Amino acid sequence: MKNPLYQSFWRMHFYAALFITPLLISLTLSGIGYLFYTDVEDHLYDNYFFGESGKTEVLSIDEAVKLAEESYAGFKTTKIIELEEPYNTRLTMKNADGDERYVFLDDHNQIIGGQDAGYTFANIMRNLHSSLFIGGTFVNYLVELASCWAVFLLLSGVYMTFKAKLLKKTKQTNKRQKSRKFHALIGTIITIPMLVIIFTGLPWSAVMGNYIYQASQDYPSFGTPLLQQQPPTSDISEIPWATRQEIPPTSDSGHAAHHGMEANTGCGVNPYQLSVEKLQHEIDAMNISKPYAIIYPTSEVGVYTVAKSSNTGITGLDVSPDDETTMYFDQYSGKFIDKVGYEDYGILAKWFTWGIPLHEGHLFGWPNKLINLLVCLAFLVVIAWGIRTWVLRKKKDHLSAPPKISQKVSIPFIIFMIILGILMPLFGLSLIAVVLIEIIINLVSKNKKEVN
Repeated sequence: MKNPLYQSFWRMHFYAALFITPLLISLTLSGIGYLFYTDVEDHLYDNYFFGESGKTEVLSIDEAVKLAEESYAGFKTTKIIELEEPYNTRLTMKNADGDERYVFLDDHNQIIGGQDAGYTFANIMRNLHSSLFIGGTFVNYLVELASCWAVFLLLSGVYMTFKAKLLKKTKQTNKRQKSRKFHALIGTIITIPMLVIIFTGLPWSAVMGNYIYQASQDYPSFGTPLLQQQPPTSDISEIPWATRQEIPPTSDSGHAAHHGMEANTGCGVNPYQLSVEKLQHEIDAMNISKPYAIIYPTSEVGVYTVAKSSNTGITGLDVSPDDETTMYFDQYSGKFIDKVGYEDYGILAKWFTWGIPLHEGHLFGWPNKLINLLVCLAFLVVIAWGIRTWVLRKKKDHLSAPPKISQKVSIPFIIFMIILGILMPLFGLSLIAVVLIEIIINLVSKNKKEVN
């Protein structure tokens, strides 16, 4: 007879695997797809990324932005992405409905073409991975829940492997025992790297991600620097006092409304705004190397933001984590105001600055991709062999679940589950549902026995 702790883990391990396996397969396969998005996109969109328009006239970047906004009616430019050679310049554009487009410019700043951002390979893989391409709060919770229970599966699997001495050399008498041992062996090997992959992906999750984000905001010395949370403002005195009221008012920016000016969402809204071409002179004077993104101000007191990030999800834009920098420039004078660099981050922000590109597979080039790929493939093997082990054990017309615990649940098991529930709040909430289901099953079984 197995001890109560082993029985508890075995039963929970079985049911958790039974219910979340489809999600885990989906998350793993989409994760593999996302690992190689830069390589895939370099081939799929080679004309956009590296092609030429065939036009010889050289436009300024501001003329190119204006032409793009005329070509794609209703869209305003929010970001200009300057990439290293041989990549072309990329504009990010949005409309009032929140739809996004990428427009590509050659070395003459002539338009090559545009993409619907929602249907690029990278964004399809990312949306499938994070929200099953469905979206919505419930789906986001479901994806996070699967990740949390995957942590339990890995840890409980390691416990059962060593408790049952499955790795000990013994003569295997049947296929089920061999399958079980292989399942346990591979699962034990990948537990640590798989936990790293899961926990570095949690910043995007619905519940834990929110806690992580809130902690980084509430404790700047531990997380995100205050300057990055509250960017500086541009000097509005750069606008002639007599003409400030000529810009239409807005209702969705309190500060902007106070000055009677519209929040800027792209090129050409604020006539007093410094041109991007002149801003680029300031950027070049500071020897800021490509790649970087120029983000337009969002109000009349907003600033130009020039950002170098390690986890953009945009082909050709990511930099090394310790090169990550956010710089702020006055939108009227182009004067450099301040910057936040990796060295200014708190320990939490630094951890995720390294952790996210590690999760995405581009922290240290191809070796990172290959390691992540091998871990993901091994995880799929673990899942497959877990199913195989169950099928070999399963009796016809029976679920063949592990037996119900006849004794009281062990204290170590309760403590372990409480700790996991605190670390992963959504997992803790789901445990309440599991306990209720177990109580109902026991009551139904008891009533059946009494009737019989």
